[in-house]
Amino acid sequence: MKTYDLIVIGTGSAAGILDLVMEDDPEVKIALIDKDEPGGICLTRGCIPSKLLLYPAELLREVERASRLGIEARIQRIDFSGVMERMRASIGKEVERIRQGLSHHRNIDYFPEAAEFVSPFTLKVGEREIRGEKILLGTGSQPLIPPVPGLSEAGFLTSDTLLRMSKLPPRMAILGGGYIAAEYGHFFSAMGSKVTIIGRNPQFLPDEEPEISALARREMSESMAILTGHEVREVRNRGGGEKVIVARPREKGPEVTVVAEEILVAAGRAPTAAILHPERSGIRTTPEGWIEVNEYLETSCPNIWALGDANGKYPFKHKANYEAGLVYANAFLKAKTKVDYHAIPHAVFSHPEIASVGMKEREVLAVHGEEGVAIGLEWFEDTAKGEAMALKDYFVKVIVDMNNRILGAHIIGPQASLLIQEIITLMYTADRSARPITHGMHIHPALSEVVERAFGKLMPAALYHQALRKKFPG
Repeated sequence: MKTYDLIVIGTGSAAGILDLVMEDDPEVKIALIDKDEPGGICLTRGCIPSKLLLYPAELLREVERASRLGIEARIQRIDFSGVMERMRASIGKEVERIRQGLSHHRNIDYFPEAAEFVSPFTLKVGEREIRGEKILLGTGSQPLIPPVPGLSEAGFLTSDTLLRMSKLPPRMAILGGGYIAAEYGHFFSAMGSKVTIIGRNPQFLPDEEPEISALARREMSESMAILTGHEVREVRNRGGGEKVIVARPREKGPEVTVVAEEILVAAGRAPTAAILHPERSGIRTTPEGWIEVNEYLETSCPNIWALGDANGKYPFKHKANYEAGLVYANAFLKAKTKVDYHAIPHAVFSHPEIASVGMKEREVLAVHGEEGVAIGLEWFEDTAKGEAMALKDYFVKVIVDMNNRILGAHIIGPQASLLIQEIITLMYTADRSARPITHGMHIHPALSEVVERAFGKLMPAALYHQALRKKFPG
């Protein structure tokens, strides 16, 4: 049995620290294991391929709205197969580059196979057994498939398998109302599919602020049907390539039937830890099946850490990269650094785009009370650049405490993922003060002024909601 200084399971963020480890010790011996294509979920099935698809969709939406600016433009043809092939070629090239690098590295034994624990610190990989002094678990996650009668028989797509598509379905039903549903609903509807989103939660995009979710639903409903608060009860194959989805309101109301050529299941992510048999190494898992870790990302077995999707906390690539750096510090520098999740940002690359960081209003009020916080609000259309772009109803919401300390921010509108970054950066400073935004120069006229002005228009929570009701009476 071969013993390694380090075993890493997963070629995503967990493998990102290997260069640092090898710089510290050029003779270190590493085993890198991944049953899937190298590069991790973000590269092979998640963030990167989806954004390669969503950018063409964004261009299509911009052409569609050009008439508001006095430009009459017409989309002559959409080469769906070409869009998909461009994505696959780009991803395939990067995957192959990583595979070649791993296969010929003198410090790394690369195992493109499944692994499972047989005892503490000992793994079976294929037909061999290996042992590691330290082990990093970056096992990722997988699509969650709800137990809907008839779904498997009728056939369905996931965010993994849709990347192999080459033909655009005339009608697409999406089961789920979260980030993946919103982004792929945007993509397929822009490409020309008739899209219906069916979500269980009464709120579309339930992890966003209610007012942002409501505006996103209103805007996106112009290009697709969005059902919320509905439980899919049955799926059946009607023949002729048609699938019938039967959904029922979770409260009360008539049954709904949706017919589509393809079904995309976007109901969330599920753990993959079970295939490792972590219990054989004394590694505890949560009731949901994620690998349990402490504030140092250590598992219940010393010298074994879990990061990224594997531990079930915030399924974002940037969070996994952050955790990888922390695991490196704790495992190899003996720094004993605790995780800090106070400002985990995310973006939804739908149309309109959404971005968020920190606490939601409900969470803030529960901790600080209405007297302890202020909320800032600014509309894109009230800035010079927003007016130039003919934007309507999009806004920035920021939340601070009475010491002007940033607690959270939420944006809906063009370039939301870029606009929120200056807020994120300040939330990682010692005092988290908004002062640099309100006192620093912002280019005029640029969209960044909408962030500056939001911090300049702080008000009590009650007045903020009055301003919203004035804008959106319904």
